[in-house]
Amino acid sequence: MQVILLERISRLGQMGDVVKVKDGFARNFLLPQGKALRATDTNKAKFEGQRAELEARNLERKSEASAVHEKLDGTSYIVIRSAGETGQLYGSVSSRDIAEALAENGFKVARNQVNLLSPIKVIGLHNVIVQLHPEVESTIQINVARSNDEAERQSKGEDMTKRETFELPELPPEEEDGIDMDGGDEE
Repeated sequence: MQVILLERISRLGQMGDVVKVKDGFARNFLLPQGKALRATDTNKAKFEGQRAELEARNLERKSEASAVHEKLDGTSYIVIRSAGETGQLYGSVSSRDIAEALAENGFKVARNQVNLLSPIKVIGLHNVIVQLHPEVESTIQINVARSNDEAERQSKGEDMTKRETFELPELPPEEEDGIDMDGGDEE
C-alpha cells in the first residue's frame, strides 16, 4: 500500500515521503496512529495544503523533546529486583519498568519510547536508549540491583556478581603398555 508519511519514521522515511509499506503495517499502525495517509490524489492535495501546519507542529514537538533530552540524557536510575548470587534476576526489567522509573522521577515517557532489544535479566549497569522524538534520542543508565546499598556500590564500579571458579585435579598420565587399545586379543 502506498502511504504519505505525516512525520519522520525511522527506517521508512521523512515527512511528506510517499512510501510503499505492507498493508497490515499501514492498516494496523500507521493509519490509526495518524502517522500516515493513504496515497490518493485527494490525500496528496490535502497533505500539501496542511504541510506548513504539520511541519510547524513537528518542529514544536521536536523542541519539546529537545528540552526533555537536556534534562534526561546521561541520568541514572535505580531499579531494585530480587536476584540470585550469580546476579541472575528472578524475573526481568522490561521497558514498562523503565518507563515507570522515569515517571517516578517526573518524566512522562511511554513504554514504546524505551528501546530495549530484550528485557534486562542480570544485575548491573545497563545503558538504555529513550526515543523522545523521531529525531531526538536520550541515553540513560539503568542500575539494576538487589538493594540501594548494592546499587550505590555498583555505581562506583564494584562487581556484585559472584563467580565460582573450580580448579580441576590433575589427572595421572595414561600408561600405554598396560591398556589394550584395539579391544581385541593379542597374537
